[in-house]
Amino acid sequence: MSRNLLTVFIVTGALVLPGASLFAHHSQSGEFDNSKPIEFTGAVKAVEWTNPHAYIRVEAKDASGKVSVYRVEIMAPNGLYRNGWRRTTVKPGTAVSFKGVQARNPESLNVSGRLSVDGKVVFQGQGPGDTSN
Repeated sequence: MSRNLLTVFIVTGALVLPGASLFAHHSQSGEFDNSKPIEFTGAVKAVEWTNPHAYIRVEAKDASGKVSVYRVEIMAPNGLYRNGWRRTTVKPGTAVSFKGVQARNPESLNVSGRLSVDGKVVFQGQGPGDTSN
């Protein structure tokens, strides 16, 4: 291999490889635990249109009557927008149901999975969030 060709490969690699990390994404299993399933119904409190993920906050009561506000992780706002979502697609006060998994961190109320309105799935989380069989 000629010295000039080797130089071209090295320079190209040095320019291209750092850009590859721009397309990387964290693993769902890094944050969420498949062995911690959760289901609830509740009302949307707010929609957090933030990066790197948007969240829908859902207020729900457990069997004992304790109220918790869960953060349902959805995709990035840019991806939501490309799929036809807007900040008002799911409005505060909307009754929703959720089936998915909890965060690995026991202090966190973040969840990932399937969010439904009137029985219609409006968002399906990736990976461990799909607990349907």
